[in-house]
Amino acid sequence: MLRAFKFNIRTKIAIGYFLILICLGASIVTVTDRIEALQNEVETITTRDVEVHNLIASIQYDAVSMETAQRGYIITGDESYLDPYDKGKSQWESNYNSLYAYIADNSSTQKQLEEIKLTIQEWISKAAEPTIEMKREGREADIIAFFQNDVGKQRMDSLRSKFDAIGNQEVQATKLHIMDLENKNRILTIGIYLLLLAATIISFMIVSFVSGSIVKTIKQVVETIKEIASSGGNLATRIKVNSKDEIKDLGDATNELLASLEAKSWIQAKVAEVATMTQGINDLQVLARTFLTKVAPMVNASYGVFYIRKGAGDQQRLEKLASYASSGEDAGKSEIRFGEGLAGQCAIEKRIFLINQTKDHAPLISTGLFQMEPRSILIVPVEYEDRLEAVIEFASLESFTTQHLKLMEEVEKDFGIAVNNVAGRMEVERLLSESQVLTEELQMQQEEMRMTTEHLEEQYLVAEQKTKELEKAKEELEDYSEQLEKSSQYKSNFLANMSHELRTPLNSILILSQLLAENENHTLSEDEEGYAKVIHTSGTDLLKLIDDILDLSKIEAGKVILTVDEVNLTEIPELMKLTFNPIAEKRGVAFAIDMAENLPAVWYTDGQRLQQILKNLLSNAFKFTEKGSVRLGFDHTDDGMLAISVTDTGIGIPKDKQKLIFEAFQQVDGKTNRIYGGTGLGLSICNEFVKLLGGSIKLDSTLGEGSCFTVYLPLLSQEMVDMIQMAQMEASAAIEITGTEQPEQTQSSGEEAAEEHVAGCVFAGKKVLLVEDDARNVFALVNALENKKMQVTVAGNGRACMDLLKDNKDFDLVLMDIMMPLMDGYETMREMRKQPELQAMPIIALTAKAMKSDRDKCLEAGASDYISKPLQMDQLYSLMQVWLTKQVGS
Repeated sequence: MLRAFKFNIRTKIAIGYFLILICLGASIVTVTDRIEALQNEVETITTRDVEVHNLIASIQYDAVSMETAQRGYIITGDESYLDPYDKGKSQWESNYNSLYAYIADNSSTQKQLEEIKLTIQEWISKAAEPTIEMKREGREADIIAFFQNDVGKQRMDSLRSKFDAIGNQEVQATKLHIMDLENKNRILTIGIYLLLLAATIISFMIVSFVSGSIVKTIKQVVETIKEIASSGGNLATRIKVNSKDEIKDLGDATNELLASLEAKSWIQAKVAEVATMTQGINDLQVLARTFLTKVAPMVNASYGVFYIRKGAGDQQRLEKLASYASSGEDAGKSEIRFGEGLAGQCAIEKRIFLINQTKDHAPLISTGLFQMEPRSILIVPVEYEDRLEAVIEFASLESFTTQHLKLMEEVEKDFGIAVNNVAGRMEVERLLSESQVLTEELQMQQEEMRMTTEHLEEQYLVAEQKTKELEKAKEELEDYSEQLEKSSQYKSNFLANMSHELRTPLNSILILSQLLAENENHTLSEDEEGYAKVIHTSGTDLLKLIDDILDLSKIEAGKVILTVDEVNLTEIPELMKLTFNPIAEKRGVAFAIDMAENLPAVWYTDGQRLQQILKNLLSNAFKFTEKGSVRLGFDHTDDGMLAISVTDTGIGIPKDKQKLIFEAFQQVDGKTNRIYGGTGLGLSICNEFVKLLGGSIKLDSTLGEGSCFTVYLPLLSQEMVDMIQMAQMEASAAIEITGTEQPEQTQSSGEEAAEEHVAGCVFAGKKVLLVEDDARNVFALVNALENKKMQVTVAGNGRACMDLLKDNKDFDLVLMDIMMPLMDGYETMREMRKQPELQAMPIIALTAKAMKSDRDKCLEAGASDYISKPLQMDQLYSLMQVWLTKQVGS
């Protein structure tokens, strides 16, 4: 082990002196330790013997004290005599334990001490405690009888003799310890003399060893240097020095110099071999294979790959050109991008990479028997004028040395020139051969071009003819498209105008028939009142027909806008009950609503369209059901759809007409003498609305038993709405105003009377300006308003209205028609709002059109509120009451 440490001459001398001092110090420490041990033994013996004698005396004293106290108490009966007894009883056992520990090395004495303990315990239990208890109980006769045969006295006498025996034994043990100490003192004196003699001998040996090693090493170095000088300058010879001092450093430095010179000589020789090897080679693959075959053994490589640079700019890559000792075609990648792996990174950084201790890689090196993993990998770039030409990768079972790295650095400097020269010569040869091939190909291509040109000229003439035909067809399609667009616009304008023209007279019919039916003045007979109700009902049916036609027209024109929002599914059944419970009671048909347990509380869809679908389906169900029941069911399908079913026990639908009924103006019974009325638009509108909501309708029906319409609706999102409306035109016109479609709620006579009383209080004496050009509407509205005790002033158009307002602005409310000659309602309201004193006056716009934009236009022009014709007088009264009440409050 000492050979592993390096000792210089100074260190050797110092170590010699240090060892001598250690020997002297060890002798002194040994002697001091023995003296201290003897002193400790003397102190231990003295302390132990004194403590043992004290403990024996203490135990004996405790026993005597207990006996004396016991006898004193028995004689006097005074409890104070028992204090020494109790104290001795509590102390003697602890003293006994301490004494027992001190004499642990003397088994015979321990045995005697155990007999003493047993004697004391027997005296306490059989003599002391019983007599004390007798005295306390006053049993004097028993005490006298006990002391006549006093067993306790015998035990105390035995105890005294045992204590004397133990004391004598301890005295004899002390004498033996003293004799043993005297013998150890004599041995110590002899040991001291022997230690001094041994230290002197060891010191002499250390001095002889140190001086001998120094002189011997110097002689060895001198002999080796002479041998190197006499061998003719052989650089392989080395100086061998076994010592590890300054002379060893001198020999090692000389050996390193020789090794460096030898390595440089070896590198220069190998570089010269590689340079001569490349001469006469004109093929890069041959050059790469020859280089690997020559250089791999020089660096002890067992595997090698030669990669050549290909491409330019960002497309530069390394392609495998040759390999050394490769196993199969998969040994080494065939192509590597710059920056890919260590080889690609070497190509970018242009520096040598050395990786040692590779683990967990696929075996690269193979023999006929087995495959092996490399221990070290060396990657070397080859450059020419600071441009990468190639990358060479070697793998070895041993680690590559510094000498191998220096060799590759020297080889790489000149080898780049060889690679560039060979590549240049190959490029020249390739270009020469390609130029010859291209000349031949050019001649062939010229001939092909001539033939192709002739063929293209023929095709151009045909294509020109087809282009003209396509342009003509395109013009015809554009004309047809314009005609369709105009037709659609004409249809929309026709329906809008017809709606206005029909609603205007219908407005008068409904208002006047409602006034006649109410018969507030009681001027009509009961039959005449019935006639008026029939007229009002027929007008309402006609209004619904107009609305259905407009709905269907808007759907076909793609002008229906979906408004997706949260729809509370728990509110829809209540709305349907309010609407259809009176119809069910009137027709004597049961109406039930079923809600599934797994149904979500909220569903995302267009709530207005959903209600319109359900109202149409339920209206049909009640119309075609004379007995039995109508059921409305809500459920949730497994694929996430909302399923709403309307089931009736009506007449049913034949199989051959179950598809026909979803077409416009089609009914199950289409004959002129049919029993059931209707236009045949309800189911068609339902079907179109369901499609717009992304769902479908399923019909299950049996003739004579009833029908079940099931509507399946998905959970809509805004994205789904956009997808549904992609095929539709961008909505600019509008949807039906839902104000006229609110269900009529039944009220008790008391509630109606209360409302009429409140309305009468609000309307009485109010001044209303009616701006209307149609005499029929003027007549109807004036009569209706005057029945409510209001003062009505009529203006035939907007110009007349402004003239009236110049002279008299004392009006509580204005009813403004929109479509009028000279100045329409929009312009009139704008002019009114320009005057400060008319800005707060309530204006309710009246229009016969049902477009969504009409409401926005009216409010923008200055209207306070909006209502469409035909007017529902209850709704008009309600609006007027709201605005008149606000005016009073302000």
